This record gives sequence, C-alpha cells and structure tokens, in this order.
Amino acid sequence: MSRGSLSVVSDAVVARAPSKVNLHLGVGPRRDDGYHDLVTVFQALSLHDDVRISPSSALSVTVRGESAASVPADESNLAVRAVFALGAWADRAAKVSIDIDKAIPVAGGMAGGSADAAAALVALATLWQLDIDRDELSRIAAELGSDIPFSLHGGTALGTGRGEQLIPVLARGEYHWVLAIAREGLSTPAVYGELDRLRDNRSGSELDESELLARPDALMQALASGDPEAVAPLLHNDLQPAALSLQPTLRRTLRAGIDAGALNGIVSGSGPTCAFLCADETEAVNVAAELSGAGVTRSVRTASGPVPGTRIIDPT
Repeated sequence: MSRGSLSVVSDAVVARAPSKVNLHLGVGPRRDDGYHDLVTVFQALSLHDDVRISPSSALSVTVRGESAASVPADESNLAVRAVFALGAWADRAAKVSIDIDKAIPVAGGMAGGSADAAAALVALATLWQLDIDRDELSRIAAELGSDIPFSLHGGTALGTGRGEQLIPVLARGEYHWVLAIAREGLSTPAVYGELDRLRDNRSGSELDESELLARPDALMQALASGDPEAVAPLLHNDLQPAALSLQPTLRRTLRAGIDAGALNGIVSGSGPTCAFLCADETEAVNVAAELSGAGVTRSVRTASGPVPGTRIIDPT
C-alpha cells in the first residue's frame, strides 16, 4: 500500500478553488536570489475554478472556459505539477485525467493557476483517499507556488515570506467587488522586473525595507469593523505602478471604476485585473453595468468575499 493511502476510489472528484484579491501588497527589495519578501493581505473571492480529477490510464489535461486556449496543457501547468508532487508524496503514478473549468482570468493577478493547483491537490488527495491533512498539503503547495497555500485555506489572511506563510485575519461582514478583466494578461515575473527597474531608476532614494514590509494594521482593524468604507482608502499595491507602466490603459480602467461609483479600485496582485470595492451588492451591480458600457475592459465580473478555501463539491 502506498504512503498515506487508505484505498482507491474509482469515481471522479471535483474541487472548487477561489480566486483572490490582494487588499494590501507590500514588496520588499529584490533579494540576491531574485525573489522579494512580501507582506500581503489576501481575500478569497467567489469567482472560482473547478478541477475534476478522475482515474485514467495516462495523465491528460483538458481546459474549458474563458481564455482556455491560453492555459498550458503540459507540465508547466500548475495543476499538473501539483498532481506530480502529490504522486511523489504518496508514491503513486500520476495516471489521472485533469479537467479544468476556468472562470478566473488567466495571467490576471487573481491566482488562477494557483487555484487550479490547490484544487488538484485536494481532489487528488480525496480520489486516492490519502491520509494527509491541510498542513501537509500546504507544505507541498508552498513548494509549487507562493499563492497556492492561500488558495487552499481561503478566507482573509496575512501572508508573509513569499506570501506562503499565513495568519488568518478577522474580516467581519461581506465585501462586494467588481472585477475588470483586461484584454491581455501580464506576466508576474515581468511585473516584478518592472518594479525593480522603476525602483532602480529612482535616483538618490534608498528603499526602507521596514517601511515596505510593515504590517498593514490599520487595514486589518478596518476589516475587523466590517465597514467597506473604512477598508476602501487603505487598499494598497506596491506592484500597481509597475503594472500601469506595462499596461498604461489600466489607468483609464481604474478611473472609470471610480467614476462609476466604486469606493476604491486597485490592480489585483501583479495585474492586470482591476478590482473595485463597492459599498454593497446593489452598488456592485451598478458599477459593473457602468464599466461594461465604458469600453475599457474585455469583460466584467462581480464577486464577493471572503469565501472558504478549496473544497470538494458534488460533481453533479
């Protein structure tokens, strides 16, 4: 019997993983290894991807949904890497079929690839009935990508390190978002590279690491209050200037969302999705309608948060 295995079930298993928005993203100076330390506040949103894992004679990948053609179906796909990683942990051959239903934007700064990896881990662990808890899954997830542990846990959380070290954050109430999906994606490494370039060109100014990586205590207090109007002015993203530098049209998108009535707007993560916090669900619907007609984005979605992390759903 393979490591941690109880038995094998034959039915397909479907896991649902949330998207995320960074309410705060502080990025430290580039380290010698090329990475950056982060201090971030994640919130999991209702916009989600579903991943179906089923037994097969060989590994295969199918992707459906918006921008599915942009998702790789080889070993560069994070869901595939997750299946191989869990297979190595359990000493099993990764002979499964992976079917991904995409709703989270591809290369949109909302952790779509990370969500797929988290869903693949949870679905495969269930399919194989592995004796593995979320802490061990999180350890495997962190080796695959910085955002994947949060995709597993969901809710609202403070992330440090590369974003993989998580502490739950109290967020009372429900927050309503409008998501403006850009016509073209942005490469996360390219955005970080642009941030480094912009900082390097800032003549005569030293980066204060303690300031860049300070805990956003005011934001976390506002989240605990459950008041979106208190949260809105505290939204912050160090990567936003770099994303705007690479896609200047995002300035128009951000302006249009504010003009439509959003409390505030921010580039989500490395972008280019723009996330607009609204006062309530009705306002979110109104802002979404205004943005849809403004011609500044490919598509518009509404979402709410926080929502739970990756979980098994009924395949039907």
